[in-house]
Amino acid sequence: MKVLVIGGDGYCGWATALYLSNRGYEVAILDSLVRRHWDMELCIETLTPIAPIQQRLKRWHDLTQKPIQLFVGDITNYEFLHKSLHQFEPETIVHFGEQRSAPFSMIDREHAVLTQVNNVVGTLNLLYIMKESFPDCHLVKLGTMGEYGTPNIDIEEGYITIEHNGRKDTLPYPKQPGSMYHLSKVHDSHNIHFACKMWGLRATDLNQGVVYGVLTEETGLDELLINRLDYDGVFGTALNRFCIQAAVGHPLTVYGKGGQTRGFLDIRDTVRCVELAIATPANPGEFRVFNQFTELFSVGDLAAMVAKAGSAMGLKVEVQNLENPRIEKEEHYFNAKNTNLLNLGLQPHFLSDSLLDSLLNLPSNIRRASTKGKFYPKSLGADS
Repeated sequence: MKVLVIGGDGYCGWATALYLSNRGYEVAILDSLVRRHWDMELCIETLTPIAPIQQRLKRWHDLTQKPIQLFVGDITNYEFLHKSLHQFEPETIVHFGEQRSAPFSMIDREHAVLTQVNNVVGTLNLLYIMKESFPDCHLVKLGTMGEYGTPNIDIEEGYITIEHNGRKDTLPYPKQPGSMYHLSKVHDSHNIHFACKMWGLRATDLNQGVVYGVLTEETGLDELLINRLDYDGVFGTALNRFCIQAAVGHPLTVYGKGGQTRGFLDIRDTVRCVELAIATPANPGEFRVFNQFTELFSVGDLAAMVAKAGSAMGLKVEVQNLENPRIEKEEHYFNAKNTNLLNLGLQPHFLSDSLLDSLLNLPSNIRRASTKGKFYPKSLGADS
């Protein structure tokens, strides 16, 4: 099967592209490479150095003899996107090509507009090209659990059955996004749902939790294939930040009481979830929603787990509660369903089994994370 991975130079996209290529899919990557520009703009960098995309792809081909095509351009450019899709003619499109940071989207008006335009317009361009030229193509779109917010009822997988005034219907689950980024993902979901209903397209929305881990079978083959590890206050996650802080002897910075709860999954489960969605595509006209996570943790839970794992390695780890800079509920009910992917055959990796190997037990270049200022937030997006 021919699979186009949009955003294939990014964290989830890169691991997914290599995983699918390694399993015999004919893969192409389409990416504007703008994430590399944003790193320079914000003076941040991944802990693990990332080689140029052309160099990464050459090494992959040299090691496996499996070529991955590359299209460099912006999906908000309709003509470029149209030409690229017609040249590759994908049967499945895996869409990671969006600005994915809540804090980035909340820096100022400019970054909010950039996020909304990039994410919403890019996806609309894709939907129209699919409608006109690839109506049987299956769109596997990365959503986010952040679309749901933190409601005081159980979170279902995309839809909820409601009885009101004696009548019953199954409707899209209410959305309560907490940032301009999460708002853009809600707009995407509505637009894709509309396109499936009106045009008969087929799509799967993967509402993903927070992903952790650097190594997959493929990214561990060579240092040039290594994946990102972001720990800064814009693109980093709380878990990554805690692990780097523990390694360099900095207190673990927990925002507020630490009761913020989210879904989490290993990067190895991310790529497997995508493969499961591809292997069992949605029907024409169907907009499926899978909640893509394997475990639920609060920020306080993560800090405690990292402190315990660090102590087992001989590290002296302290936890420091700071005033929360985020506009978010610090204590809330959070119970989300995640049965669809498990029913398709997902066999999860669990954080308790992999924390030492995947995050704390990194090579000596972990000492590059020596600037403590990188650990602190500079915008008001929700922490993850």
